Amino acid sequence: MNKSNTELLKTTVEWKNIPWRNIERVVFKLQKRIFKAAQRGDHRAVRRLQKTLMKSWSAKVLAVRRVTQDNQGKKTAGIDGVKSLTPQKRLELVDQLRLTDKAKPVRRVWIDKPSKTEKRPLGIPTMNDRATQALVKAALEPEWEAKFEPDSYGFRPGRSCHDAIGAIFIAIRLKPKYVLDADIAKCFDRINHDALLRKLNTFPTIRRQIRAWLKAGVIDWSTESKSSYTPTSEGTPQGGVLSPLLANIALHGMENRIKQYAETLPTRAGYGKKANRGSLSLIRYADDFVILHEDKAVVQRCQQIIIDWLKDMGLELKPEKTRLSHTLIEESGNVGFDFLGFHIQQYKVGKFSSKQGFKTIITPSKKALKEHTNKVGNIIEQHKNAPKEALIARLNPVITGWCNYYKTVCSQDTFEMADFVTFHQLFGWADKRHRSKKAAAEWKKSGTRNWVFASNDGQELKQHDATPITRHVKVRGDKSPYDGDWVYWSKRRGEYPGTMPLLADLLKSQTGKCSHCNMYFTSESLIEIHHVDGNHKNNKRTNLKAVHRHCHDIIHAEWEPQVWEMRSDDSYQSIP
Repeated sequence: MNKSNTELLKTTVEWKNIPWRNIERVVFKLQKRIFKAAQRGDHRAVRRLQKTLMKSWSAKVLAVRRVTQDNQGKKTAGIDGVKSLTPQKRLELVDQLRLTDKAKPVRRVWIDKPSKTEKRPLGIPTMNDRATQALVKAALEPEWEAKFEPDSYGFRPGRSCHDAIGAIFIAIRLKPKYVLDADIAKCFDRINHDALLRKLNTFPTIRRQIRAWLKAGVIDWSTESKSSYTPTSEGTPQGGVLSPLLANIALHGMENRIKQYAETLPTRAGYGKKANRGSLSLIRYADDFVILHEDKAVVQRCQQIIIDWLKDMGLELKPEKTRLSHTLIEESGNVGFDFLGFHIQQYKVGKFSSKQGFKTIITPSKKALKEHTNKVGNIIEQHKNAPKEALIARLNPVITGWCNYYKTVCSQDTFEMADFVTFHQLFGWADKRHRSKKAAAEWKKSGTRNWVFASNDGQELKQHDATPITRHVKVRGDKSPYDGDWVYWSKRRGEYPGTMPLLADLLKSQTGKCSHCNMYFTSESLIEIHHVDGNHKNNKRTNLKAVHRHCHDIIHAEWEPQVWEMRSDDSYQSIP
């Protein structure tokens, strides 16, 4: 009897020769069918397709690739000590993937919280558990993407912080409103397991496996005793592949509960319940959310409703991060509010400037500016004895990333302030290095600019205010990457605020497709720029191609290996 193509592939394929284009098509077709079935409420079809996907060799090999090659945290080991896998080991892991009712404990890793002395606990699963979680996520995510509320933006494919800010702008642009800005206390650590599994409402095989992961426990090797095992009776570990999806499932329903309350409010003459639902907004990004309405009493009542709703999931609001304010007038000593690093506030203007008599201005928050300039200052301090080239190379990505995040709002004044602070920080750096001559010698003239911090080989420090302001178009509430609208999603991928201009141009010229596998880039694709001739100094557009990270690995695996040596400035050069 002849073997199927998939069975033949299992036994004869090498990792570098896996036809990822075909693999991704097979998996996406199943995910799209799951999404469509969930949209029409066909639960039997959803379960059948999920079982088919999880048995698929294509889905398994894709899950392994995502945790061993694509994942940004792939080099952090769990209790198994495995950080990376050889191509042969990856194929062996594919064959081992199956759902059981067992799981190994996660490894506790502590990371610093931004601008805080306390640390955030992460739970790192073993490599096998990570791959299995990626497989389960591939089956569950399309189903829940069809169910999730339109104003939920955190940890969802194709959605970002900028979409949440855009939703807030739309909610308040025509009318000032009261705002409840709230945060859920230790959301990942306190989710009730039984309540989560009931809400998940999936078939027994997945439910037993997820319960095993939730109950697996934690081993903390940072303590004196390496056998420090702690059982987990609540929460889902941050650091797991599946944890963000489980957290979103746990918080699903908050917006609908608020909308239900809106329907009970008195209706204005000529308006119905639909207008009431539209006037009350809950916009959530992960465990941070805001509630917006023109009536203060309504917002306060919503706070109590959410408190009661969260109790069922074992959660509560964090009092120190929950506050009531107003977008236009002073409330409790505050005007406007901060959300996701942005400051949202309305200002009174004349009728000739705005028909509403006010304007909504969104800027980077003062806290965000301070954190950024402190980070820049720390980098400069760390490079006080380093060559100028090394300092510029270290600062430019930080400045570029920060500016790209905030370039979608009214950031010009903030960018100029950041440049002002950075200039004085650099002047202090230069003054310490050149006590016998003027520190100003470190700055040069470039084009029309007189004060450019540049090296002798032509490297220039990026100016914050050189970043053009580009407005972000909010994602449509009913759209999902699993709907199959490749034109819509590939176009958005190139317009995402975090995308570098060079990469955006490449995506546009390549019509949103990888030049190696010819597959569309998705919202979650990790994209890298490939130098066709292998010369990283040749940055001509004809020499650059946008490719998937795993495609980039395949391309370079076919090249001759190079030996590298370290220079005195911690950079590397190849040895012929």
